[in-house]
Formats: sequence, structure tokens, C-alpha cells
Amino acid sequence: MIALITGITGQDGSYLAELLLNKGYDVHGVVRRSSVEKYDRIVHLRDRITLHQADLLDQLSLIRVLEKIRPTEVYNLAAQSFVPTSWEQPLLTAEFTALGVTRVLEAIRAVNTGIRFYQASSSEMFGKVRQTPQNENTPFYPRSPYGVAKVYGHFITVNYRESYDLFSVSGILFNHESPRRGLEFVSRKVSWHVAQIHLGLMDQLPMGNLSARRDWGFAGDYAEAMWMMLQADTPQDYVIGTGETHSVEDLLTIAFDEVGRNWNDFVIQDPSLLRPAEVDHLCADSTKAKDELGWKPHVSFDELIRQMVRADIQRLEAGEVTTY
Repeated sequence: MIALITGITGQDGSYLAELLLNKGYDVHGVVRRSSVEKYDRIVHLRDRITLHQADLLDQLSLIRVLEKIRPTEVYNLAAQSFVPTSWEQPLLTAEFTALGVTRVLEAIRAVNTGIRFYQASSSEMFGKVRQTPQNENTPFYPRSPYGVAKVYGHFITVNYRESYDLFSVSGILFNHESPRRGLEFVSRKVSWHVAQIHLGLMDQLPMGNLSARRDWGFAGDYAEAMWMMLQADTPQDYVIGTGETHSVEDLLTIAFDEVGRNWNDFVIQDPSLLRPAEVDHLCADSTKAKDELGWKPHVSFDELIRQMVRADIQRLEAGEVTTY
């Protein structure tokens, strides 16, 4: 089996690459041309994977990579994935996160329609939720340019499946975190700041909405779900999440408890960190994935957050400056 991963240098890409290598895959990744290489998450895999320069904005580069390696599976994890940035750069977000999906699908259609394709959809598509918990039949109501772009990517994947008989599926993944999460995301922002406060390097943590609730899981568990979807007999879309929600305040409580502190002593409210339109309550109903794929999460929310705090403390104590 030969797999191609766009976004292989990201959190999800690194966990997925590890999983596929352990299953005996020949793993290839797409990376954008950059004057500075940022391969920190996959540095331990560099001698076991092959990287290719290509870009979701460049149709021809995608076709050439597919023709070169002839993959059996393609996982499209690349995107402009940070919600706040999507308000600052809505057009760029649309180009990568929406139209980029079409370019990958068109490349597959041009090279080999037998390739199995995974699209990284997002719980942000539900936005202003119409029902709780959310499942595969819940209507979408995105509340950010990122969410809107993801809805396009989701439905173009469905369209190519139904129009061209491609094995193309979308995983509607709810929030998933790890020690490899980017510093701009709230879970990692909290773990990084808590580690700094613990070591006396900082004394405040500015935060936005503390009451927003999310369904948070471990990224490694969700990478397994991606693979499972492409092993199914028929292509279908699946909601992936834990089915449990926690508030940002819960996140703070656990993170500070790991270092024996009370979050109230360090957290300050910063109105500039509030979203223009908030997504208040996302909670996954993953019954379909559990029944049909046999998927289930393994790492609890409590252990996940404590693991992230411990990892950041170790990084700081070792003098590492990497924040992903």
C-alpha cells in the first residue's frame, strides 16, 4: 500500500504517518516550497518517509506527484486550519481549504480513479448547531470563513463520489489535540502557558471565552479513524468525536491542577480574543463510526490535557524553543 498525505508536517499528518508506517505502508507527503523547513513534528520519521514539493494552489504539481508515486490512498489534511486567521485571510482560506480539495480530487480523476481519498472535514461546519449531539445528518451552519470553506470541501467530496464513482470520504472530526498541537490553538496555548507559569517564566494567561464547550479528543485516536474509513467496503462519511464536552474553564482547571495551581490566580480575560461569531456547543455522536468501523477513542480528556502540560514542561526544561 502506498499513501500520500497532504499536510504531513501538521499534527494529524505526523500521527497518521506513524500509523501507516506501522502498518507497512510506503508513506509519501506533500510539502510546500519554503525558505525555512518546518519538519519538527516528523523529524523522527524523516528517514522512513518521502517528501515531495507540491501545493494545493497548483493543480499541475498535484498531478505530477500522483503520477510519480501512484498512491493507493490519498489523505488530504492540508488546509488553512486556524479559525481566527480565516477572518483575517478569508480568500486565502477559501483557496486552500475549499478549492484545494477540488484540485486534489481533479488530480485523482485525471491520474487514477481507483485511488481512495480521505478529506478532513470539521465539526466547525456545524457552527450554530441545529441539534445536540451532532451526527452525519445534522444540518451545517458554519460560523466562520473556515467553517464555510470546510463545508465546500465536504460537499465537493460527496459530489465527486456520487458523480464520478470515486472512493472519496469525509471524516467530520471534532476537536483533537496532542503535544504536537500548534501554539495558536487554545488547548496548546493553555498547556504552554501553564508550563511557563510552573517554571516561573510567566505570571499571566490571557484568555477569551471561557464558557465555550468543545468535544476534545486525542489526535492519534482520530488518525486511526481516518485509516479505518478508507478500509471500508463502501465510501461513507463519518462523525468522529468522544461524545463528551468540556468547557474552556474545564481545560484550565485540569491544566493548572497538573502543576498544583489554581487557574483563577493567573487567567485574565482579554476581549480581543473573542470570536466575531462564537460556536458555543459542539458534541459528537459517533455511533455510526463505532458501529460500522469499530472505532472508539482511547485517551481521556483529563489524561490528554495532563499529557500536553507535561510535554511542554519537558520541552522548556530541555531548553527547546519549538512551539509548532
